[in-house]
Amino acid sequence: MRSIGETARASGLSVSALRFYDREGVLVPALVDPENGYRWYSEPQVDQARLVAGLRRVGMPVAGIVAVLGADRAVAHQLLHRHLCRLEDGLADARRELSRVHALLDTQENPMTTVTLSRAVLAAALDSVRFAVGSDPELPMLAGVLVDAEADSVTFVATDRYRMAIHREPATADGPPTRVIAPISWVDRLRDHPGQDELVDLHLGSAAIEASGDGWTVKDTPLAYDYPDYRRAIEARTADGSPRPAPVDAAALRATVGGAPRVVHTHEGVDHELAILSIDAEGGIDVVGAEQWRAGQDRHVAVNREFLLEALSAGGDGQLVLELDGPIRPLTIRRPADDRAYSLLMPVKP
Repeated sequence: MRSIGETARASGLSVSALRFYDREGVLVPALVDPENGYRWYSEPQVDQARLVAGLRRVGMPVAGIVAVLGADRAVAHQLLHRHLCRLEDGLADARRELSRVHALLDTQENPMTTVTLSRAVLAAALDSVRFAVGSDPELPMLAGVLVDAEADSVTFVATDRYRMAIHREPATADGPPTRVIAPISWVDRLRDHPGQDELVDLHLGSAAIEASGDGWTVKDTPLAYDYPDYRRAIEARTADGSPRPAPVDAAALRATVGGAPRVVHTHEGVDHELAILSIDAEGGIDVVGAEQWRAGQDRHVAVNREFLLEALSAGGDGQLVLELDGPIRPLTIRRPADDRAYSLLMPVKP
């Protein structure tokens, strides 16, 4: 048996790290002295501690470490390969962001990027994401709409952490790729601006964001924050296979959700009403009650009822597609055969 200090020196983990992994149930000592609380580790546990240290150095989260330790050799190798793929994806994202930074450094004399859209397309894009804008004063970076202009498209994104709305439109950007956070006041003024359908130029820069049409201009200053990486949500959407799609009539589902029995969930001292959904045998959507949810948690997904109704309204009338992938994965709402615009709702865990 080795003491915690000896185990720390032999494994490369600090004493505080060993105490942490004990509390988390990752690496529990073989023996704890009942009188003085000293921890003692067996020789096989020292080997496990070395494995934990290696996984920690490559950024494996605690849940992943637990999975590797509890798996057989073949499954453990698969888990390590998946983690390596995630690290490579993260490196690719970092390279993309650095390329944008280089482009901005090279074009500081003319940092503005211009994207042209029809007024109808722009209004539809803003309408489809506006409902998901955050209002938490402690998260000011979410109090606007991200406008992400690339060479061949412009993407509008809004999130409050519990839901995310994404709308991508093909477009040609005149200038370097750029991302700016449009303040919600600018978004609402542009949505409410009177006039007929016309071409609208969006001028995007770090110091100003401007929309201009025939004889009018709506201008403001972008929010000076970093925005969450929405691409992670896009990648996670189909990372583990295709979710189950269920076609629905938007108006009918809104009526069903609105008339369903109330299910109340308390989060951080505040009561919220839930909508609990499942796919029936014919591939349709059922709205169930609390008892059915508790009895079959693995078959249902629960989301904030108000958020669901807002997302359904933002999707418009007619047919929509709901994609369900279990009780702990986001619920996706989109139009049939249209992956340019969709909403993601974070589930409420049973």
